[in-house]
Amino acid sequence: MTERAAMDPFRTRDHVVGFDAIVATLKQRSQETRARLRHEPDIAYGTAPGERLDIFYPAVMKAPAPVHIFIHGGYWRMFSKGDFSFIADTVTAVGAIAVIVDYVLMPQQRMAVLVDQVRAAVNWVADNIGTHGGDPGRLSVSGHSAGAHITTWLLDLRDRHSYPHRYQLRSALLLGGLYDLAPLQHSFLQAEINLTDEEVARWTPLAVDHETATRYRLFVGELETPPFHDQASRLQAKLEARGADVQYHLVPATNHMSSVLSLGDPDSFAGRHLADCILG
Repeated sequence: MTERAAMDPFRTRDHVVGFDAIVATLKQRSQETRARLRHEPDIAYGTAPGERLDIFYPAVMKAPAPVHIFIHGGYWRMFSKGDFSFIADTVTAVGAIAVIVDYVLMPQQRMAVLVDQVRAAVNWVADNIGTHGGDPGRLSVSGHSAGAHITTWLLDLRDRHSYPHRYQLRSALLLGGLYDLAPLQHSFLQAEINLTDEEVARWTPLAVDHETATRYRLFVGELETPPFHDQASRLQAKLEARGADVQYHLVPATNHMSSVLSLGDPDSFAGRHLADCILG
């Protein structure tokens, strides 16, 4: 490990022991989930390649069922919905429908495209989930890392005039999110996705106001590097100042990767809070 990499708090691989093993576990658990749960894969929510989502159903479903949408992370440039099917284990365990969303990746596309695709996916869910047994009036969402960042843009007030949003999200669980993009321009990531000054200004969640009718649950792995704790605390303060219902929690003894793994365990600390987010 170089001295520069060791000093980079955003280079997850250098701060997570067994990074590759955890990623392999994510993929293996997702395969097991797909083998076990009834699901509909690769449903198109748009016309472009990559605009797809997977729907997972509980073993016993009482329609109309609550619906939970998950937005994956990967610093906007890696992973896919198929790597996070295991989140459906927690969602379906409480009788809800799980929707796992895909979006295109940077640098092939820019941040604006990713955000617009996820907004379109949630609009699709609001418009169509009723025909799949879901209740469009009981929507909740979670996101991890870059997925938590994108999730905030489902709830921002600045862009409501410029994109049609046909959903109301009752609650949002944001795990290990990135809410201030400026520091990333000085991280390892800049060489990979080349964030522009315009993108930093346009897509920094801390620079805008958010919906206050939604319940917010901000989570950070206890062993995360300082910027993740700091940014979540700043977002908490901003939301509280606007009068939102917001809670901040540390996921005990977890890092940036093991925290999302625990989200797919219904009996874990994170899993129990996800269930509360869905049913509350």
